[in-house]
Amino acid sequence: MSLRENIILALRTVRSNWLRAILTLMIIAFGIMALVGILTAIDVGINSLSDNLSNLGANTFTIEPSGEGVRGRQGGRQEKRGEPISYDEALAFKGRYDFPARVSTSMRCTGSATIKHEDEKTNPNVRIFGVDENYLEAKGFELNAGRSFTGLEALRGGFLAVIGDEIVSELFKGQPEKAIGQSIRAGSIKLKVVGTLKSKGSSMGGSDDRAVLIPLQTAKRYYGSDRTDYDIIVAVNDATQIEAGTDYATGLFRNVRGLRASQNNDFEIRQSDNLISIIRENTTYFRAAAVGIGIITLIGAAIGLMNIMLVSVTERTREIGICKAIGAKRGTIMTQFLAEAVTISLVGGLVGIVLGVLAGNVVAVISGGSFLFPYGWGVVAIIACTGVGLISGLYPAMKASRLDPIESLRYE
Repeated sequence: MSLRENIILALRTVRSNWLRAILTLMIIAFGIMALVGILTAIDVGINSLSDNLSNLGANTFTIEPSGEGVRGRQGGRQEKRGEPISYDEALAFKGRYDFPARVSTSMRCTGSATIKHEDEKTNPNVRIFGVDENYLEAKGFELNAGRSFTGLEALRGGFLAVIGDEIVSELFKGQPEKAIGQSIRAGSIKLKVVGTLKSKGSSMGGSDDRAVLIPLQTAKRYYGSDRTDYDIIVAVNDATQIEAGTDYATGLFRNVRGLRASQNNDFEIRQSDNLISIIRENTTYFRAAAVGIGIITLIGAAIGLMNIMLVSVTERTREIGICKAIGAKRGTIMTQFLAEAVTISLVGGLVGIVLGVLAGNVVAVISGGSFLFPYGWGVVAIIACTGVGLISGLYPAMKASRLDPIESLRYE
């Protein structure tokens, strides 16, 4: 009997016991869904973050205190957190960094502001940043209407604002030109809108379209403290000089921080590709947990499938006897039952892959990322299902092939 005939016979048997087969099939499907769904969600999240970080460009790097952000542990120990970058240190670095590059200094003010314009107001989840004249270029923002701040406005301060695309939609009915020159309130601060930003989408840290940018000095006056950490982003003019730029920045910032030659750096220089590598490294544990969940569920499914196959052998004892009586060999009987077990397992696996991909891509919908089909994990799932089918069907198939044809024909 050919493989095609065995598969057709297996599907016919599944159809004749459809309720029992579907229950077993769904156990396998949920195991694969857990495996593929979690792994897809992780990959979608990383891709979304990677896309947003890529907007910084290959020619940018950031300076931040050591121990900040997402990082792994080295040798079981985590590096001591460095002191925040002060306003004076950030401006000193910006003024003294004479490498061919543009330096941006900024600070995060709040992530829970409510922005008002006349009778309209946003939800209290708007982020406010204090920025300088180089911030938009360094972060990959584009103006939709109006202008950014000048260097003098950033240094002296002023009640000005550049607002994100979602703020325009909520307060000005999606008309960026109408927003220019209008007044908005962020808490007790009254600001004049001088620019609006094009939509940039969301990242793992929140939506860049729900942001309000104000001059750095104004942000320092209203939101700053002695422990405020200022962000430094450097955009090198020539991307091929990025390594030289980071080396020069390291030496200069050590000098700005007043570190002695014997002291280690209490700050870090990060490029977006390095950050993605760190995130991938830290998600290894999540991937291992997902694989563990999938394996545990598949073990349960394998036990259930083996039980179904043993019941099937008992129910079809007389059929097996007839097959042997007309010349069927042991190998043919074994192949028939193995094909049935593998078919049930693969159908369950395919259902699980579809459900897992759909569940995992919910993250893409939430984060504004693109749909992802994990072909690699899909192949792994199919291989795992084939293995489950073979393992679960092996003992029942061997039992069926060893039945005595005369005793089988007598079976009632």
